[in-house]
Amino acid sequence: MKKILTCAALSVILLSGCTLGQNKEGIIKVNDSVITRGEFETAVDKEINNSPFKAFGGANNFVKEDSNVMYLIYKEKATRELIIKSLIDAEIEKRGIKVSDEDIKNEMKSIIDKVGSKDELNRILKQRGISNGEFTEDLKTQIRIKKLVNSIEKISISDSEAEKYYNEHKDQFKHGEQVRASHILISADTLQTIKDIKAKNKDIEPEELNKKVEDIFAAKKAKAESILKEVKANPDNFEKIAKKESEDKVSGERGGELGFFSREAMVPEFSNAAFSMKPNTISETLVQSPYGYHIIKVTDRIEAGSTPFAKAKDEIKFYLETQKQIKVLKNLTDGLMKSAKIEYLDKSFDPKNVNKQEETEETKKEK
Repeated sequence: MKKILTCAALSVILLSGCTLGQNKEGIIKVNDSVITRGEFETAVDKEINNSPFKAFGGANNFVKEDSNVMYLIYKEKATRELIIKSLIDAEIEKRGIKVSDEDIKNEMKSIIDKVGSKDELNRILKQRGISNGEFTEDLKTQIRIKKLVNSIEKISISDSEAEKYYNEHKDQFKHGEQVRASHILISADTLQTIKDIKAKNKDIEPEELNKKVEDIFAAKKAKAESILKEVKANPDNFEKIAKKESEDKVSGERGGELGFFSREAMVPEFSNAAFSMKPNTISETLVQSPYGYHIIKVTDRIEAGSTPFAKAKDEIKFYLETQKQIKVLKNLTDGLMKSAKIEYLDKSFDPKNVNKQEETEETKKEK
């Protein structure tokens, strides 16, 4: 069962922690509150950047026009979530729910306990491009929502409920063989190297290009060989050397630590080497993969099997509690939506108009 690594568990049906945009023009009025164009722009960019389009430049390279059917889909989703957020915010204010510094401190501690350490949390945030300020705002939103849910229904999960879930979903707790490893990487990506060379000389001849690539790779390998020699001479300094030399900056900051992983999680060249090694050993030679030259240190190994209930219990209880909270929150928002007075100041955000636009675009494609 995958661990929940962020504080967004309660935000499945709610857009949380939105940074307000600069454009203050009102586009939708929800009861007495107004959603601005700036808020929408921030929200729709977030939707696009959380989609597969992120790999193609995300919101910066996305055609944000109603003639783009995919944009209409993200626009409608962001609009609905902003309306729900407005209704929830009003309900929280109505019930006088506040968030104290102590609340934030306790929630932060709970999350750090779940991910393992403060360093690991910072790594996750950095990997996902979330600043500490954004994370704190998301925390505040989650705490408000939790307090709102608790004001409606007190939720707790018993050990027997957790065990019942475990017994009914045993496949979720099975795992294959895993190793825990660290590495030092000296990057040597052929395509990226060619791209970098061509960026400096667009008209370079193929023979000269190949020669430059070979020279660069030879230099990279020589550097990696030198580091491997240093590591073998001082095995206890692996973490220190990784922090200084590894070009995988994310793991390098943790002394090369990659954690536990399965064979399928890494490229074959890396996995084959790591799974052939014994714990507390360092690769005898460099391991070359499409990413470059690796020096691998295996620190632990887990045989294939199942996570026992005792170890999985807390995670299951957290998951089940979250699911119940989401259900309570959804029931609340469904009720608030039914009684809400929603006025579309900009008619292009009205779902009726959005659906008509989608139908028009589909009709054009058929023709």
